[in-house]
Amino acid sequence: MPYAVGEFRAAWASFPVLIRQYRPEFNDGVVLSQVPPAADVWLTWQCDVGHVFVATPDEQRHRPGRERRRSSWCPSCAELAAPRTPSLPMAETVRLPGAGPVLGRPVSGRDPEAPSRPSRADRVVAPRAVTRAPVRSAARTTTSVLCVKTPTLAPGEPFASVCAPPPASAVEERLRADLTARLEFTPGLTAVRLARPFFDHVEAWPDIVLPELRVAIEYDSTGRHGLEHVGRREDADRRKDRALRAVGWEVVRLRTGKLPALGPWDLQVGGLNRGTVPLLLDRLRAIRGDLFVDAYLRQ
Repeated sequence: MPYAVGEFRAAWASFPVLIRQYRPEFNDGVVLSQVPPAADVWLTWQCDVGHVFVATPDEQRHRPGRERRRSSWCPSCAELAAPRTPSLPMAETVRLPGAGPVLGRPVSGRDPEAPSRPSRADRVVAPRAVTRAPVRSAARTTTSVLCVKTPTLAPGEPFASVCAPPPASAVEERLRADLTARLEFTPGLTAVRLARPFFDHVEAWPDIVLPELRVAIEYDSTGRHGLEHVGRREDADRRKDRALRAVGWEVVRLRTGKLPALGPWDLQVGGLNRGTVPLLLDRLRAIRGDLFVDAYLRQ
């Protein structure tokens, strides 16, 4: 029996693309808010183009990778956007004398040019140690190389990184300008030195770095195609927050687009408006104390 209608509405609220792709008429009339996000069931979906495909809720929530495009939500669209290079058949790449069209080795008989094998009685088998090959997961087939551009600093030290990406949106720039008008902090710092690697770096790049308070500010939205800060990228956000807290920093995320809070200090807001910065300042006071934060307020 399915759950009651609306039971999991909040869990699916931050996935507007999946809400649009899910078709109750293809799933016996069951609506998406009745389906747990971790349910191990096959559901039928239809993308904006019209491709109909079957996937579990967890597969859909974690489908987008690094590609920031709408087709990332649909396996058929993703395949068309990045078609695979066809590989040559084995029979064309490795072909022995007298080989069959598929096997790549003689179908019957022995190659007359091959050297004769010794009989079983003439063979001498030397004892050898049996070594087991290491088992590697598919996710670790490549070795990550850490960037060497991070300066040698103590973990937790802020600095201006040459690897930090530019601001992702105009809203982020507005938030920085509004916060600068109310609070004094060292400008130009874009990164925090970490104690352990975060992907290919030992540094993290918060949207806004407040070095005097040792607080990182992040502005999160689902983005143009509903891909940002959901699925695997939400997992990366959690990992980034843990890495920052491990070196003495705290993180405040402004979560928009019905994104759920990830940490104890996150704020769920409708967007950037007049009340956003006052709410953020109150959150900073709760983290570091009223007297300490108010000492950096602009008069």
